[in-house]
Amino acid sequence: MSTGNQFTEVDFREHHTNLIVGTNGAGKSTILDALTFALFNKPFRKINKGQLINSTNERECVVEVEFSINSRDYFIRRGIKPNLFDIEVNGVSLNKEADDRARQKILEETILKLNYKSFTQIVILGSSTFVPFMQLTGANRREVIEDLLDIRIFSAMNHIIKDELRDKRQQVKSLDLKKDNLSDKISMQKKFIGEIEKQGYDQIDSNKDKIKTLGIENDTHIEMNELIKANIDDAIKQQNEVTDAGEKLVKLNNLKGKISQKVASITKEHKFFTQNTVCPTCDQNIEEEFRVNRIADVQTKARELQKGFKDLETSIKTEQERERQFNQLSKEITKLNHDISQNNTRISVNQKQIRGLEEEVQTITTQLKNRNTEHEKLAEFKSNLKKTTEELIIRKEEIIYHDYAYSLLKDDGVKTKIIKKYLPFINQQVNRYLQMMEFYINFKLDEEFSERIESPIHEDFSYASFSEGEKMRIDLALLFTWREVARVKNSVNTNLLIMDEVFDSSLDGLGTDEFLKIIRFIIKDANIFVISHKTDMFDKFDNVMKFDKVKGFSRLVS
Repeated sequence: MSTGNQFTEVDFREHHTNLIVGTNGAGKSTILDALTFALFNKPFRKINKGQLINSTNERECVVEVEFSINSRDYFIRRGIKPNLFDIEVNGVSLNKEADDRARQKILEETILKLNYKSFTQIVILGSSTFVPFMQLTGANRREVIEDLLDIRIFSAMNHIIKDELRDKRQQVKSLDLKKDNLSDKISMQKKFIGEIEKQGYDQIDSNKDKIKTLGIENDTHIEMNELIKANIDDAIKQQNEVTDAGEKLVKLNNLKGKISQKVASITKEHKFFTQNTVCPTCDQNIEEEFRVNRIADVQTKARELQKGFKDLETSIKTEQERERQFNQLSKEITKLNHDISQNNTRISVNQKQIRGLEEEVQTITTQLKNRNTEHEKLAEFKSNLKKTTEELIIRKEEIIYHDYAYSLLKDDGVKTKIIKKYLPFINQQVNRYLQMMEFYINFKLDEEFSERIESPIHEDFSYASFSEGEKMRIDLALLFTWREVARVKNSVNTNLLIMDEVFDSSLDGLGTDEFLKIIRFIIKDANIFVISHKTDMFDKFDNVMKFDKVKGFSRLVS
């Protein structure tokens, strides 16, 4: 797009009718993009916002707009690279702490009282990118008219009430749950008090009987432990008597080994002298008397050793028996100690049960003593239930009132009644302007903002049935009507009207002449700017503004 490299100032108040001319690409329509960008952060044409930036230096896109409403002076500055958005009221910055979205909302809803869609229906009429009222959807048509009649507040109120209804229904749901919970608590508390009074003493008696039984059982275990301890003492005494058996048995077995060695040695010697008369080593004869005496001595020793060996075996058997008795007593003592341990475990378990039963007895006794406290709890539950029920009734009544208000503020409620009131005026004004443009049809909008068009020769026309020039006449008539409605309702009263190439495409010569009469002699409360390629209408306007492209930049040259 063609944009300037120097600041261009346009005074919208100086002349009643203004013609803006220039060749294609000269930048004459840039004024529309600049105006909508400054006010609504979007260009008028179907281009990206980034395309507003100068294509040569690619930075410093800034638009400033000054206007007055009800003796207040407003200044809007918006820019790209760097990003800027400032609002000043009587020279003071407005809400600098708020983000751009919040300040944009203030600008549209509080200051301008127009959104982009409504702005383009009242202030700007374009030929290419503009969507006329008759080409809007039913919902968008309604939005425009609600803005003009200043009844969008009812939609906002409707949303608020809708949110409040949701909150109150949630409150009712919570209160219902709370009520049910309190009812359950009251029922449980009554049952609890009844059980205390009915079963308390029986439970105490039962617990005391169990405590007595467990005490007797523990006494029995204690007596058994005393008997077992006596048996253990006897066993220990007996064990002490045979405690040396193992040591003696070891000594006796050692002695048995030595005797056995001697017996083997004597037996070998007896065999030698019995079988040999000559020494096998030196071959000398063994004296007979020596040999006989030696055999006799060996036999005597053997008999003595044999007798000692038998006595030793008897002693070993005796000590083995004593060792067996020791081991048996050890097992018996271990078993008796185990029995004591088991009895002690049973005593411990019984004592724990006794403590539990005693605590339960104490608890029940306390509960029986404190029945007044439980009755106080019951009274508190009943009081809370009463308060909850009363609050629930209030919330349900509020829902009824909010439901009624919600139904009134819906599209088919108060807003429809207001729209019905203004529809005759709207239709009257549209037809008035159509007649001024020598277009004799009967145009009517119904409550759904659908058109019904009748002509002297045809019935049930639609907007789509007409030529482009005829459609343009209807669009212009609606534009003028919306401005009149806004003025009468005092929702929006602007001195600015901009039309982009309305003569260049659709209006014929007759339509153009009639239109020029309207803007010059009928529309006296606005400064009108007409953007056109045509250069044969200079004398029809109070002022002519010419845009040209100089070295790739758009400039206002006259």
